[in-house]
Amino acid sequence: MSTAAPADGLDERLAPTSALRKLLGRPELGSVVGAVAVFVFFSIAAPSFLQASSLSTVLYSASTIGIMAAPVALLMIGGEFDLSAGVMVTTSALVSSMFSYQMTANVWIGVGVSLLVTLAIGFFNGFMLTRTKLPSFIITLGTFLMLTGLNLGFTKLITGTVSTKTIADMEGFTSARALFASQWNIGSVTLKVTILWWFVIVAVATWILLRTRAGNWIFAVGGGADAARATGVPVVKTRIGLYMGVALCAWISGQHILFSFDVVQSGEGVGNEFLYIIAAVIGGCLMTGGYGSAIGSAIGAFIFGMTSNGIVYAQWNPDWFKFFLGAMLLLATLLNAWVRKRAEASK
Repeated sequence: MSTAAPADGLDERLAPTSALRKLLGRPELGSVVGAVAVFVFFSIAAPSFLQASSLSTVLYSASTIGIMAAPVALLMIGGEFDLSAGVMVTTSALVSSMFSYQMTANVWIGVGVSLLVTLAIGFFNGFMLTRTKLPSFIITLGTFLMLTGLNLGFTKLITGTVSTKTIADMEGFTSARALFASQWNIGSVTLKVTILWWFVIVAVATWILLRTRAGNWIFAVGGGADAARATGVPVVKTRIGLYMGVALCAWISGQHILFSFDVVQSGEGVGNEFLYIIAAVIGGCLMTGGYGSAIGSAIGAFIFGMTSNGIVYAQWNPDWFKFFLGAMLLLATLLNAWVRKRAEASK
């Protein structure tokens, strides 16, 4: 049976796409609308929110979440989760600190060892997922529990307390702090280096998704692993690579914590994995995989930063923060679903 060609004789797949259709097809559209609404709301509710120093604080809070939200978003686009991401950040900081202190070595030695250990954890998650065929929820939940116990157990065994010893007086600390925890003062505004790390990570993640073959693999695996494997996509390598990407950013975040505060509490990081996932979902990632963007995760992290600090500037009870976060997650998910349906209907 033949199909009638368009009146102009062109294949409909080659027809130009309208600007509105392109806009509706962007995963981060809903999060942009939400970010504007949150910004306007706190600008009215808390006049101090618009001060330059306040906005720099918002950006810093957003960056600490956004550094991890970007690789978590890629992982979710690939159809997987990582519940160990929060404690993995703490693990990377603990390894750097305790190895440097106990070995009385240059702190850069500890930083390097921490990188290898953290990447190994990411590889372990990906390898176990692909070998056992168990859901990523189960695999990374197990890793979460093991790391939580190891963080506390090793810290108390080595230091006798639940926190590490200071390494501020060790060789290499100043240069490591410059890379991971420096800041610049521009008038009354203080900009932290994590903001730069955040922008670079989001840019690289966006480039990978939209400009490389690996990006096509990530979308394909998230859309359906079996179908992707049938078309020649290296599903195992893609999944392991995604988990190691999360581990790499966890290492960066962990070094920031260490070189910002000199010491690390072994119980930190528990629960942060949900913040990373929330930022990615608010930014347009689907829980089922195959859809989303790194830019959306950055907008989701920015919404988190505005909300967490806006409540303080408005002088509200901070106990309400989790309520607002949950409400934003629900509203963003509904809005993203509506936008996606409109985009599909317009095709």
